[in-house]
Amino acid sequence: MKVTIIGAGNVGASCASLLAQKNIVRKIILLDIRKKLSEGKSLDISQMLTNTKVIGITNDYSQSKNSEIIIITCGITRKPGMNRDDLVSTNAEIIRVVTKKSISFSPEAKFIIVSNPLDVMAYVSYMTANIDSSRVIGMAGILDSTRYRFFLSKKLNISPIDIQSLLLGGHGDTMVPLYRYTSVSGIPIKEFLSEEENNVIIEKTKKGGEEIVNLLGTSAWMAPSVSVIKIVEAILKDSKRIFPCSAFLRGEYGLRDIYLGVPVIVGKSGIEKIIELKLNQKENNLLNKSAHHVKSMISKLKN
Repeated sequence: MKVTIIGAGNVGASCASLLAQKNIVRKIILLDIRKKLSEGKSLDISQMLTNTKVIGITNDYSQSKNSEIIIITCGITRKPGMNRDDLVSTNAEIIRVVTKKSISFSPEAKFIIVSNPLDVMAYVSYMTANIDSSRVIGMAGILDSTRYRFFLSKKLNISPIDIQSLLLGGHGDTMVPLYRYTSVSGIPIKEFLSEEENNVIIEKTKKGGEEIVNLLGTSAWMAPSVSVIKIVEAILKDSKRIFPCSAFLRGEYGLRDIYLGVPVIVGKSGIEKIIELKLNQKENNLLNKSAHHVKSMISKLKN
């Protein structure tokens, strides 16, 4: 079982480290265009002494041949003062190139997209790979819901592990956390705080990534990497986990020809089912607003 990670920066290297510690794959290929970077990081990870072989490669996609999963983390990252949309043109071209090279050597692979703006990059990868959309998954909602749970736990002074939440929509300021579908150990969140109080938490969640960028001068990497590995495990173990992920919609939620965050079942074939919730008018309006934002970026790329 082989997994290839494209991009040996903070997210890519963290994904390789976390996955190696799981001991669920035989080989990890860590690939980057920058000379010596992936080789150095893979050597460091290998000295953690796991049973997974980690190999660093500089720009040789033939080494990724017959990968079960391709994780794309490459591209420019946000700097202070930037939003995810500022990355779209540059990263779209990078994603096109790496997807095209990867699919030529691993035609049966599942792709997990991490690069921003995430929903648009997932769409670009899907269109480039020309494979079933179930095999191209955008990692977004898992990270967003984790941040939401973290901020809720701080507000309520409880463990985030006991909080269940669900987010829809694009990865960014237009994400749609669902108050009605949030609970604490099965107890509806409305028993703990009002919708108005929850809206304050939602706004903090939307700015969660930006806060880290302002503190560090670059994007987050540990929490995103943990989110990626959850998807990898669900595929390799065929565990049928339900996650909020960016998926290609063909009429679900009244939307077409777009990658957007929705609840999905993840198993050995990738996205095995999109779960369509019965949204109320407010939730539906927010989701459509988020979809409009993502579609506007896709339209700019097409033009």
